[in-house]
Amino acid sequence: MNRFARVCPIILILSACAALHAADCRSLKSLKLENTTITLAESITPGRLTIMDSRPSFTGLPAFCRVMGVLRPTADSAIHFEVWLPSQNWNGRLLGAGNGGFAGTIGYDELSAYLKRNFAVAGSDAGHQGNATDATWAYKHPEKVKDFGWRAVHLTRLRAGEIISSYYGKRENKAYFDSCSDGGREALMEAQRFPADYDGILAGAPANAWSSMLGAGVMVIQTRQSDPRAYFSDLKLPAIQKASLAACDAIDGVKDGIINDPSKCHFDPQALLCKGEEAMDCLTPPQLATLKSIYSGVRDRSGKIAFPGFTPGDEMGWREWVIGQDPTSASGLHYIDNYFRYIVTGDPKWNALTADPEASLRQSRERESADLDATDPDLSKFSAHGGKLVLYHGWNDQAISPWNTIDYYKSVQHKMSDTDSFLRLYMVPGVEHCAGGPGASFFGQFGLQTAKDPSYGLFDSLVSWVEKGAPEENVTATKYGQGENGAPKVVMTRPLCAYPKAAKYSGSGDTNEATNFSCVAP
Repeated sequence: MNRFARVCPIILILSACAALHAADCRSLKSLKLENTTITLAESITPGRLTIMDSRPSFTGLPAFCRVMGVLRPTADSAIHFEVWLPSQNWNGRLLGAGNGGFAGTIGYDELSAYLKRNFAVAGSDAGHQGNATDATWAYKHPEKVKDFGWRAVHLTRLRAGEIISSYYGKRENKAYFDSCSDGGREALMEAQRFPADYDGILAGAPANAWSSMLGAGVMVIQTRQSDPRAYFSDLKLPAIQKASLAACDAIDGVKDGIINDPSKCHFDPQALLCKGEEAMDCLTPPQLATLKSIYSGVRDRSGKIAFPGFTPGDEMGWREWVIGQDPTSASGLHYIDNYFRYIVTGDPKWNALTADPEASLRQSRERESADLDATDPDLSKFSAHGGKLVLYHGWNDQAISPWNTIDYYKSVQHKMSDTDSFLRLYMVPGVEHCAGGPGASFFGQFGLQTAKDPSYGLFDSLVSWVEKGAPEENVTATKYGQGENGAPKVVMTRPLCAYPKAAKYSGSGDTNEATNFSCVAP
């Protein structure tokens, strides 16, 4: 029983106890925590909350105590963080939310989703404020790079625990972390460097090989921009996707616009070579070489893969990230420029077209891997702590290669003799970066709901593993469409299978129903 229950006589109505919570919430403003300033502590009434005028308000929130603060572990640090504490019905758990891209904002959507499920929630901007593609904050600020790389998430976790103790009079029972992309990198950084921070970690599409992923990008830019003839328009993507699906869609016995397991797909792009004049349904030899490099990944001069490539089946999803509307407009290329100019070299005039690609990759790894990479396969301390790690990656991720996560998973297996007791990987067919794509992309990440209930999602499977000793095996992924009046409509469900298993159709019944599939080993 916590101290608030003791001071609220049982005969009082709930609203009276809630008032005591509200008073305690305001008192959190005076908390004295190491290198921390609490800037706001206020009770939020149930209903709507507007964080900023530029984004929609959050609705349907329960009453909670909102705490805002700034962490200053160094003289050049300013990590803005928030902790939201349910005023009633707290489930005894903490949920840590991560960031995307170069961070710069707090993950309010995730805070909102898990607060509605009665979690205490916490997140930070990773030490700076800005858009996800912007890295100017790092220019001549090495401590801010450390904050972004590993310090902000860890310190936010520590302060959240202290604030929870002050508000509820007891520590959380269990702590979880759920994030994707850079947040997936943050998740693995926590498991590797701070193994006692979280009991359960859900890490999606992790950008954990950061220095290699962006370091190898110089080769990508030079491949696509040095010779204008090697670039192909995004208008050619439909023809490329049509060809890859024709080659591999039906391999799993279901022709549904999804390549269930790209590792079994041996699509040869050579079939797209123009036989005569260039057209929108074919590629010239230089364009064909570019396409092959997108699939195969980036290789150094020795022929070794510096970073793996993308998979066939959803090439139209490459429009924004990979191809762009012209050779310089793809989102992925902007990250490379920002990274080298403001983090690696400190030279705003740095140019990827004139840089030495081998030297750039080496420089990236030497200067930034210590703070930004989360590739250590030794998770023995995390396992000994009792931690459980669930990885997931969309097979058609257009931002971070899905092979990268498989490589990390296998490296942990190679390093440690027993991984089944604490580690699982889920490869999600037809899903792009963190969510979206032709596949079923709602499976409990970020608090997103499946067509059933939360217990059938990946996050709740993780909770079951941590708290009951076994993960929930019946995990369902859902694809939604638009129904009447704009309401979500379920159009497909599929079982989500622990790698290397994959969903296999029974041969009868509706292929849009998960009940007609089972998880089968290769």
